[in-house]
Amino acid sequence: MKKQVKKMRSGFTLIEMTIVLFIISLLILIIIPNLSNQRKHAQSVHSSAMTEVVQAQIDAYFSQHPMAKTVSFPELAKGGYLTAKQIKQAKDEGLKISHNEVKK
Repeated sequence: MKKQVKKMRSGFTLIEMTIVLFIISLLILIIIPNLSNQRKHAQSVHSSAMTEVVQAQIDAYFSQHPMAKTVSFPELAKGGYLTAKQIKQAKDEGLKISHNEVKK
């Protein structure tokens, strides 16, 4: 009789499987929005860092060229202040140089 009871109890019940799937679903619902927020935060930090880099290079340009009135991305590249990759990233993020300051 005991052997017969053990054979019937070898797998998971439908309720146990449902509870496990419910817990997994809850964990996924908590994790996915958090990942999305982390990505947005990282993009925001990257954008502000890029703005600071470009502004620092503009300031460096004017400290070495005090007679210059304006500066542009091509001039910064020509002078070695920014690389072509940095200029492309700045333009992709919508950064512009206006009145010798970086604007978004």
